[in-house]
Amino acid sequence: MPLNDERPASTSSGEDQGSDVESSSERCDSMTSTSDVNSSRASFTSDCSSKHCTPSSSPPKILTLDEVMDSARDVTHLNFAHEIIMNRNFQLEPVNLPQNSIFKMVKDNIRKAYWDILESELNNDPPEYEHAIRLLEEVREILLSFLNPGANRMRTQIMEVLDMDLIRQQAHNDAVDIQALASYVIATMGKLCAPCRDEEVKKLQKSTDNIVTLFKEIFRVLDLMKMDAINFEIDNLRPMLQKLSVECERNMFQSILDKTPSALKHTTSWIKSSLEELLLSSSPTNQGSSQGKEQQVLPGPFQILNTAFLQILTWDYSKSPLPETLMTEELRLREVQCRLQQCQAVNEVLLIVYSTIGGPIQGLSMLSERLKRMTSVLLDGMHNPHFNLEEALWGASEQICCELNKSLTERNYPALTPALQATLTGQICNITQRDNPIRTLVEDRVQQYFKALICDPKPQAKLEQVPAGLTAIKPELTSLGAKFISLVNYNKSIYGPFYADVIRKLMFSSSPTTPNPPQDAAQDSVTSS
Repeated sequence: MPLNDERPASTSSGEDQGSDVESSSERCDSMTSTSDVNSSRASFTSDCSSKHCTPSSSPPKILTLDEVMDSARDVTHLNFAHEIIMNRNFQLEPVNLPQNSIFKMVKDNIRKAYWDILESELNNDPPEYEHAIRLLEEVREILLSFLNPGANRMRTQIMEVLDMDLIRQQAHNDAVDIQALASYVIATMGKLCAPCRDEEVKKLQKSTDNIVTLFKEIFRVLDLMKMDAINFEIDNLRPMLQKLSVECERNMFQSILDKTPSALKHTTSWIKSSLEELLLSSSPTNQGSSQGKEQQVLPGPFQILNTAFLQILTWDYSKSPLPETLMTEELRLREVQCRLQQCQAVNEVLLIVYSTIGGPIQGLSMLSERLKRMTSVLLDGMHNPHFNLEEALWGASEQICCELNKSLTERNYPALTPALQATLTGQICNITQRDNPIRTLVEDRVQQYFKALICDPKPQAKLEQVPAGLTAIKPELTSLGAKFISLVNYNKSIYGPFYADVIRKLMFSSSPTTPNPPQDAAQDSVTSS
């Protein structure tokens, strides 16, 4: 029988996802309950064991194949549920295999062989109906699957008309009318299909093809109807999932941890690297000459978590996978990172242009917008590993010089000299170097901006407070900031208890002489920022 291929797919644009994620931020703010906050605080100050999985020195458990498969299925369900919640345009759609791929050729050959056998059996004298009856039986089951539980009348009618025992008796006596049965199937499809499939069903009703081709088309339309039914159920399920999203996703992840205790391995490493970064950046505090000792104050647990989330903005996906608690957000986090890198590069180019040319182009908002748009287009896709950034910057420099000369001559200023153009091009191309001062300045200020957002309990008030030197990309930075903060807050509201357990273990179980953290740090909330 024809294979029914389908996959989860997002049909929304980045902007649609962004707006939906921002709405989820409002939901997660309201869902961050006092009980969650209190339980998170208690986990930091209590030595008792927690329900949630924590780092342990015990030997790893060897999982069976069934356990691995169960965990993989749970992860798929978690990803699926999360996508339904976060993306209002999430739908299932058929897989379109590449035209010359082996999978497509094998699939097409298997289907062709099946339909050829059916055609040869129906052309025999007398005809053989066994495969045709099997197709009708499968069609009957598909039609019944479309019915609501209370549609007893139509269910009875379908069972009576497509009575397989009766059809087999008719086939044995060479009295079965396959064409009439196909016409009934098409008429029933017209009653059950979504309005968007009416035209497809009308084409089937008017079809003059032979019975084999007609069956092919019937199954093609039935596949579309199955997809419509699934997407309809997804739309109905979404409001309930959104209402219970935090509890639902947290319980699903807990189920994964119960089956796979090592499921927080990468999350633990991620948080540990954040703790080590903060310890290295903090200087020891003298406790008094009489003691002759120096004691280092540990960072607060929520400072550790906020620093860890800031690392995600510059995460190198080629070197290490994302933490398990962020796996459902990978596509959205990658999108934020790629757009942010492009915005930073555009801002660096504009800073170089305005610092090099100076007064003659100051205050020209239209020129600035043209340069920004032009540079952004030329740097589109710069996150691609095969993208030649230096070549793109060289091309952008040439376009910028042409645009500048045009603007300068229109306002009776002298055009740029060849030497100045060469200097400008060289400075722009030099931002590919990591130690470039302009690049370092922009990246540091972008980090400051996101740090201010992520550490503030009310980040919406600070979205418009862009640091000096980043005004050229203020609209883009504000949009990315809102999207990133909403993702972070929603993630904290779900996985806060898990983060609390991991941080508590890292901070208190490493050494018996480790000093206690500041008391006020434990009064924050995992979801406060």
